[in-house]
Amino acid sequence: MKHVQLWQQASVVATEDVTPTVRAFLLKPADGMATRWDAGAHLQVQVRVNGSLQTRHYSLVGPCDGVHWRIAVKRMDDGRGGSLAMWALQQGDSLAVSGPHNHFALDTSASAYLLVAGGIGITPLVSMVLQIKKQLPHKSLRMLYGARTAEELAFADHMRTRLADDLQTFIASEGQQMDFAAEIAALPPKAQLYTCGPVPMLEAIRTAWLAAGRRLSDLRFETFGSSGSQPAQAFRVQIPRHQLDIMVPADTTLLDALQAAGIDTIADCRRGECGLCVMDVLGVQGDMDHRDIFLSAHEKKQNTRMCVCVSRVVGTLTLDSAWREETA
Repeated sequence: MKHVQLWQQASVVATEDVTPTVRAFLLKPADGMATRWDAGAHLQVQVRVNGSLQTRHYSLVGPCDGVHWRIAVKRMDDGRGGSLAMWALQQGDSLAVSGPHNHFALDTSASAYLLVAGGIGITPLVSMVLQIKKQLPHKSLRMLYGARTAEELAFADHMRTRLADDLQTFIASEGQQMDFAAEIAALPPKAQLYTCGPVPMLEAIRTAWLAAGRRLSDLRFETFGSSGSQPAQAFRVQIPRHQLDIMVPADTTLLDALQAAGIDTIADCRRGECGLCVMDVLGVQGDMDHRDIFLSAHEKKQNTRMCVCVSRVVGTLTLDSAWREETA
């Protein structure tokens, strides 16, 4: 599924290091008109990585002032290079951006809200807190926020002023863990849970949510798209139907590598959520690193399908594409 994307130039008005590894960027469109947006929205930006333009998605961080857009980027030294390219930007630099898109919109009909953030996953939830407090002040709102260390709790002070004791933080280095089952059990009927963070956290939340008998439609999530069980490294992919044997670099997604090799692959979200890019796995020599939240835990154990937009392999992978030779 391909969309025509419209790009515009924006300049970096200011930057702010909100933690040692998270930097906020205040962007102003060249035409001076920053389209207004709702909680959960994100911008697409174009960054140059290893000489080529690549697209990255970053959540918009409120408040929305109609003049600027604010995003926050976590520096990933072992990532695909996008965050390092963003961190290299200085005040006055320009870059191409899309208008706001929203695949993580807030439903105002819930009876109560539980927001769960892991690390940089706090970014879309900041705006949700602001919107709920402004539009739905009578509804129950609680946030759980976890990070590796206390100094990595980005925007925590900002959230504390709005949530007070309804914000609970958890520091992994101090052995603190969230009790998802207990938190979900305390929610009233028709409550909704919004979460953004690493895939293992999202999978644990979904397991607890379903075990509690809650409707899956009341669980809303957004992923990093880059979090996996192992650091990204180059791996080999064979596609017998096309007689292709290619290498996927550590800083390139399998989807991008396939498309560069001429394999027409359907995709949309590029975050492992929608499932459009799922392909059949014919074999794997090594370990699969499923980074999506579309496939079930059972499907991931079978290793017969994978979301090629985010998932990777340590070793060699053999895939089957959807292409079939036409016959008379």
